[in-house]
Amino acid sequence: MKQDIDYRIALVDDDEDILEFLEYNFKKNGFLVTSINSSSKALQMIVNDPPDVVILDVMMPGMDGIELCGQIREHLGDNKLLILMLTARGEDYSQIAGLDAGADDYVLKPINPKVLLSRVNAMLRRKNRYDFIPDSKKNLIVSLNSEFIIDRDSYTITSRGITQVLPRKEFELIALLASKPGKVFSRDEIYEKIWGNSVVGDRTIDVHIRKLRERFGDKLITTIKGVGYKYVEATDSTK
Repeated sequence: MKQDIDYRIALVDDDEDILEFLEYNFKKNGFLVTSINSSSKALQMIVNDPPDVVILDVMMPGMDGIELCGQIREHLGDNKLLILMLTARGEDYSQIAGLDAGADDYVLKPINPKVLLSRVNAMLRRKNRYDFIPDSKKNLIVSLNSEFIIDRDSYTITSRGITQVLPRKEFELIALLASKPGKVFSRDEIYEKIWGNSVVGDRTIDVHIRKLRERFGDKLITTIKGVGYKYVEATDSTK
């Protein structure tokens, strides 16, 4: 099924056969495709003219996909750019490292084009939920207290006077937890609201929670064993 919008997608892989295969399937479904066969060339092209989605392979010569993902995030600081990584089955390290580097999702090889297309479409639908907020709420700022402010429009968190731009999934996760301080969100509920129908690894939430605690301290998010997580008001978490 073709897209209503001509989304731009960049495919990054050093294997020309895989690039040709992916390019054919995405073009057939209405995407505007750019294929790039080296990570160094990809970094320059993506930073200079960011697409909507980047799909990149982990195992590439020179700069691998994990490093490339991190470099893209570092240069752009653009949380609206979606990154999906291709990893070999069983490469747990690659999957976790990719999420740490700023990837939004990953797909296991061998590649099923229907599954890959479905995952990309799911990513775009989740992105659009945030992009098409009504104008009356476009600049909504959720201020939990004077020390911790969530700006849903700019994807920024201001904590103790320091403003940070967070990767998309980290932002969505802290915004979800902070939307109802004290409420325990189950792991299943978090997966459903943040990752939707995407199939992600069992440790995905753990990786993102760890990153948030590294940013804002261990006491901001409390683990309820066997259930899930809850957000503690920032003023209370520093006591």
